[in-house]
Amino acid sequence: MSYVTAMSISYPPGLRELLEELETFGEHNDATTTDRASRMLNITPDTGAFLAVLVRSMAARNILEVGTSNGYSTVWLASAAAAVGGRVTTIDVNARKTELATHNLRRAGLERVVELHTGDAGVLLARGAAGHWDLIFLDADRKPYAAWWSDLWRGLRPNGLLVVDNAVSHAAEMEPLLERIRQEPGAAHVLVPVGKGELMVLKGTA
Repeated sequence: MSYVTAMSISYPPGLRELLEELETFGEHNDATTTDRASRMLNITPDTGAFLAVLVRSMAARNILEVGTSNGYSTVWLASAAAAVGGRVTTIDVNARKTELATHNLRRAGLERVVELHTGDAGVLLARGAAGHWDLIFLDADRKPYAAWWSDLWRGLRPNGLLVVDNAVSHAAEMEPLLERIRQEPGAAHVLVPVGKGELMVLKGTA
């Protein structure tokens, strides 16, 4: 059993039920379609709890999520961010999924904590200010990750954290990004066996 699933997570009223509903919806949807663009591809519940703990422990105020989908992971991030006075910026290439996420965040009462975008995450990263993000969560098409590395690294603040989902389930696709990380002075990384595998990259202060 994961340490995260064994932890007691405190939920605002009604949030546990909404998360369980979105989890069930995502599982049913993905089991009945082979079209990748139509699948939710949500994180696992223990990954959501893990992210929530990270946000609270870091008191992360500025959070970027790449890969909104229907907002399941965004609800986890935003609920934790709200508890520490933070905000989440999230982006997805799929406008339909952004609409679903908007609806679900309203249901969660978290719409004021989240800024949603539809578009190319690479453009958003390239335009972002240096050292702005406390925490970046990547859960999207993995092919561009290595190409985004310079802007991801520039955008993180010192002691900021990058978390990348699917590091075990899609290990081969992660290798180009890992190679960039290994070459980056000041980057410390570790693979955490939660959910589908979370790659954590800490930006040093030097």
